[in-house]
Amino acid sequence: MEDWEEDHTGELTATGAVWEVKMAEQKNMQEQDINQLLKVRRDKLADLQQNGKDPFQITKFDVTHHSMDIKDNYDTLEGQAVMVAGRMMFKRVMGKASFCNIQDLKGNIQVYVARDSIGEDSYKDFKKYDVGDILGITGEVFKTKTGEISVHASAVTLLSKSLQILPEKFHGLTDTDTRYRQRYVDLIMNQDVKETFIKRSKVLSSIRKFLDGQGFMEVETPMLVSNAGGAAARPFETHFNALNEDFKLRISLELYLKRLIVGGLERVYEIGRVFRNEGLDTRHNPEFTLMELYQAYTDYHGMMDLTENLYRYVAKEVTGSEIITYGEHTMDLSKPFERISMVDAVKKYANVDFNEIHSTEEAKKLADEHHIEYEERHQKGDILNLFFEEYVEAHLIQPIFIIDHPIEISPLTKKKPDNPEYVERFEFFMNGWEMANAYSELNDPIDQRERFEAQERLLAAGDEEANKTDEDFLNALSIGMPPTGGIGFGIDRMVMMMTDSGAIRDVLLFPTMKTLGGKDQ
Repeated sequence: MEDWEEDHTGELTATGAVWEVKMAEQKNMQEQDINQLLKVRRDKLADLQQNGKDPFQITKFDVTHHSMDIKDNYDTLEGQAVMVAGRMMFKRVMGKASFCNIQDLKGNIQVYVARDSIGEDSYKDFKKYDVGDILGITGEVFKTKTGEISVHASAVTLLSKSLQILPEKFHGLTDTDTRYRQRYVDLIMNQDVKETFIKRSKVLSSIRKFLDGQGFMEVETPMLVSNAGGAAARPFETHFNALNEDFKLRISLELYLKRLIVGGLERVYEIGRVFRNEGLDTRHNPEFTLMELYQAYTDYHGMMDLTENLYRYVAKEVTGSEIITYGEHTMDLSKPFERISMVDAVKKYANVDFNEIHSTEEAKKLADEHHIEYEERHQKGDILNLFFEEYVEAHLIQPIFIIDHPIEISPLTKKKPDNPEYVERFEFFMNGWEMANAYSELNDPIDQRERFEAQERLLAAGDEEANKTDEDFLNALSIGMPPTGGIGFGIDRMVMMMTDSGAIRDVLLFPTMKTLGGKDQ
């Protein structure tokens, strides 16, 4: 084979060069064709404007029904006048009568356009309209001979002229990068994408409806902060010119919401964007939607009960079932969620009992034996968490609470009274993913200051995700915060689960993308 390659190198190179030239020629021809088509559309617009028919001068169209409203209520709407509007996705001209398909928010509907019904001049205009144009249709509801529910147009109004060309109908918009950068085209061409974002809106409204019914109050807290705390994450930094001070984008909602608990607002929640200066992958985007809630006079057990009830409610509202299918896994939310400590979970899946490990040195020796990498600063609790991530997470498919985390990784959480090496914290897992994180909130200002001091030492040792001391938050705790349960939900992951979406970018309308050519694309 090597000899053949050597003997035919020149021939292969020549063949490759010819192929590249042909491809370049084909691409150039395609670009010329597209440019010509775009010119035709602009010429059509200019002609309309010269004849006093500029669609961009139209300011409104009184829509009475959407496509699916008509289809779902045909028995009562047959023969009735309706006004629908949307994007023309298909057109077939047949002499004195034509058909087109109009796509709106809820779906699409066929429209029958006849010269004798809309007038000769209007029909001439209609025949020049392009796929992608936005039309307003006035007409009556009827069924064609083939039984398709349609609208017989009595008037067609061009509401907006499309000067671009939509992707070819049968292949659609499939390039992933283009789909994310041009989400507006993605929503037009891919109905399942539109359904995903309609469901996302439903997830958010369902959460609000549930929490409002539980007596929670929705609030808003600052995004620009001087001290980004409440989570282990690296913040984005910026400069506020008016005050000549450096600020950070928040990484969490926690510390301000707890201030409100101190102030006497006993049940509060916020749904908002947070920002973490970290990598991109299928489950991480640097800006994402977080929901945090805090409830006075309860603990992490109360938060577990709330989480179960909330997830069941949202699943039923959004999917119609308490059984969720994601990829190859089916998860049952109707049954009580399992609760197991992190130590017992590691013992179950790694066959390592951290109750028998009494020092950081023993924990590091154990990590070496299991080829688990750790940093010099890591202590026993950190290494327990590394074992959990390595051996346990992938097994947590059905809804489960992992409870009682080590204190080293939980700087804002109450210690367990009977075992102060661990705290009253849980993480909620499904499909092998962390879906929520909750605590019995630390309300002892002296203990909290000691935890902040430990975080400062980690920061000085090079941990960019460690928290800085927040003196105003400590002052709030000194005034007095009642026993409180708190929880944070990753909304984007919840939406992924409810819509069977493979990546976080599929549930973000405009995910973070690398700019092209120095400009946002």
